[in-house]
Parts: sequence; structure tokens; C-alpha cells
Amino acid sequence: MSKAKQVRLIDVAKHASVSMKTVSNVVHDYEHVSPQMRKKVQQAIDELGYKPNLTARRLATGRTGMIALAIPETHHPYFSAIADAVVKAAEKKGYRVLIEQTDGRAERELAVLRDREAGLVDGVIFQPSKVSSLEIAEVQQGTPLVLLGEAAMPFTVDHVMIDNVEAAKRSVEHLISLGRKRIAFLGAVEDDNLGATVRRLAGYQSALEQAGLVGDINLVMRVADFTPESAKAAVLKAMNEGMEFDGILCRDDRFAVAALQSMRSKGIQVPENVSIIGWDDTELAQSAFPTVTSVAPNKQAIAEIAVEMLLERIEGFTGMGRHRLAPFELEIRESAPAK
Repeated sequence: MSKAKQVRLIDVAKHASVSMKTVSNVVHDYEHVSPQMRKKVQQAIDELGYKPNLTARRLATGRTGMIALAIPETHHPYFSAIADAVVKAAEKKGYRVLIEQTDGRAERELAVLRDREAGLVDGVIFQPSKVSSLEIAEVQQGTPLVLLGEAAMPFTVDHVMIDNVEAAKRSVEHLISLGRKRIAFLGAVEDDNLGATVRRLAGYQSALEQAGLVGDINLVMRVADFTPESAKAAVLKAMNEGMEFDGILCRDDRFAVAALQSMRSKGIQVPENVSIIGWDDTELAQSAFPTVTSVAPNKQAIAEIAVEMLLERIEGFTGMGRHRLAPFELEIRESAPAK
């Protein structure tokens, strides 16, 4: 048997000359422990190699020490970054994370709502893309739930997002400040019921109108699906049909990179002829050539707010749904540099 398994809570308490309750408070990351006491106990934990007994914790508290994160795609750069941030935020609170991919399919999303990984986790952080606010609200509440994104916002469930309207508005204002007057939006995806697109289009239109520019519905490019290939095809189709534009706001960084590739294939220079802004501030934007100016949601803040609200639900909070806005920035890069 390893040394870590032999060490008990009482052994740490004796080593640090504190009570078992104090050690337990440090292990569970309770806020009222003083920094000096936390450091003293943590030193004892490290020296003895103590590991919390999760089975004993579950028997004592009825909790597993696990939460689930349900996202549409694990390979999407934004969702992989969110998953990383949630794992780190949960670890700080003594929780582990089970990640589930829904593929954006309604039946899988409903399964998440109905099953909530029953018995396996203490709570679920969930980014839906198909199920509606009403469907979420109608599912009987059991395991605590926090929603991410803009697809659904029932009044009874906690929710974390950024202000998509303001982010889109600020992006278009930046393009206008560069002298762009024919600004396209990439794009309106067929059968898209995500609230994100609606809000981003609202911010896009608002910025144009406030600048005295006439919005042109033809500048909203239609895209077959959420793949970069479809986005590239939509941009090429628009150019082949004679659409004139000098700026593009893209609904994510994958679309922005697709737009870059389309421009390059036609010999159009970015940003000299067309300025491009992406969304999500993923590694794609940072490594593209040229690098892509992008709306940058504070992913760490999103994760920390979601985990904090979920743990409050796990601890017994039963109030109405809380809708929190996380901060964002516009990360300026080469595809739309500041003047």
C-alpha cells in the first residue's frame, strides 16, 4: 500500500498541530480559513502525501466530488479552451470534471437534461445548441445545472454568457473606424436556432445604423452549416456573384480563417482590401496568416463564474436562475489592425 493511501486526516492534523476540522476546511477549500493557517495545513498535506478519500467523502456528504461539462464539440477550439478552463476552475474547488460531447444533437442534449449523469456527478455545466429554454425549464430539476452560451436562457436556471450584442457592435465600430463602409456578416447558418447569431446580427445592425450606414441584407452571407468548408464556399459564392464588401465580421474564428483563405484564392489582400474580425479568440486566430482580430470572451471568467454558481447550487442554493455576464475584449491583430 502506498504512503498516500496510509495517511489519514488525523495524521495531517497532528503533523500541523491543528484540529481535524481545520484540515477538512482546507481540503474542501472553505474561504474562512486564514492564509497563514491554509499554508500551514497545506505544507503538512504535501509533506505527508495526504490524498482525500473520495469514497469516504461521498458516504459522509452524499456527494461524488465530480461535476460534468456537456459541450457540443470537444474538437472545436473554443469548446476545448472552455473545457480546459472549467477543469482548472473545478480543480481549485476540489472537484474533478467529466466531459461529455453532445454533437449538437437534440436527443443527446435532452439526455443530458433528463439523466444529468445521475449518481455520477454532483452538478452539470451545459452548453446547449438545440434544446429550447422551455424544454430545459420543463425538465424536472434534480442534479444542479448551469448553462453556458446563448442558445437557451430559462428564467429558472443559472446562466453565463458574454454580451453578444455589445461585442458585435464594438467589432463593427472598429471596422468603421478603419474606413470600412461595406461590412459583411459571415454568416447566417441554415437551420441555426442559436441565440448567438441573432444577438450578433443585432449588434452588427445597430453599429451600422448608428454610423449612418445603410444595412444591406445581401451582406449577410448564408452558410450551409457550421463547417469552415461551408463558410469558405459562401464567401467564394458571394464574390463570384459580384458582392462588394471591404470588411467582414465572422461568427467564429473558423469562419474568419475560411474567409482569409477565400480572399487569398482571389488575390484579395487582408487587411489592405478587406478587414476581417473573428470571434472566440482561439489559437486559430493567433496562428493564422495574417493573424486575426477577434472577439475574446474571458474564458477563465466564464468557467470560474459557472463553477462558482454550480457549487452554490450543490451547497443548497434554491433561488431563481441567475444570469451573469462575463467580460470580453476585442483582441486587435493583423487582419484588422488599429489605425
